[in-house]
Amino acid sequence: MLTPEEWAIVGLSLKVGGTAIVVTLPIAFALAWLLARVRFPGKVLLDAVVHLPLVVPPVVTGWALLLAFAPAGPLGAPLLRLFGASVLFRWTGAAIAAAVMALPLMVRAMRLSIEAVDRRLESAARTLGAGPGRVFWTITLPLSLPGVLAGAVLGFARSIGEFGATITFVSNVPGQTQTLPLAIYSALQQPGGDAMVWRLSGIAILLSLVALILSESLARRVRRGLHVL
Repeated sequence: MLTPEEWAIVGLSLKVGGTAIVVTLPIAFALAWLLARVRFPGKVLLDAVVHLPLVVPPVVTGWALLLAFAPAGPLGAPLLRLFGASVLFRWTGAAIAAAVMALPLMVRAMRLSIEAVDRRLESAARTLGAGPGRVFWTITLPLSLPGVLAGAVLGFARSIGEFGATITFVSNVPGQTQTLPLAIYSALQQPGGDAMVWRLSGIAILLSLVALILSESLARRVRRGLHVL
């Protein structure tokens, strides 16, 4: 059984991960659609920038976020001036770090799903008088939806497991930024914290397994749909 403190940590992790995915989902889909369907100068550079968090050390990503959202930073200064608020040492900052780290995985899964949609179906709809918007909402989006959902689930799993960027950006503050990985790290530093490590690690593994199984099931659905087409 988890203690009330541990339940609070799990709840905060779900809150951070859920917020990160809800905010990132439209951005990830827009980037995926742009990379999959549009040709423009600098496309290779944009693709590299989007996937950069996958290859650079997470601490570098956290440091970049810290510079950007610092009180005098390019994003932190207007945020502080307009709203009188800061995301540093708050759960909102942890959600931003999780979103940035999850974005590449989401874009990759969604892009593959969009690229797999048969353009002949879209062309046929246009010849029948459907406009671009109707083609998108009735053909492109429904056919790519399993891949979009798979990307969202995979991004959520990545958000739950985010550590390096979060601790660098918003530190390890109990009740605010101490998600499951950070709580496990703290418990490892404490004498007698082994039991807490086991419990929280079990929850983290369970959440990750459920997310991965769901993501794979959705990906298989995409492949079956392509086989039928």
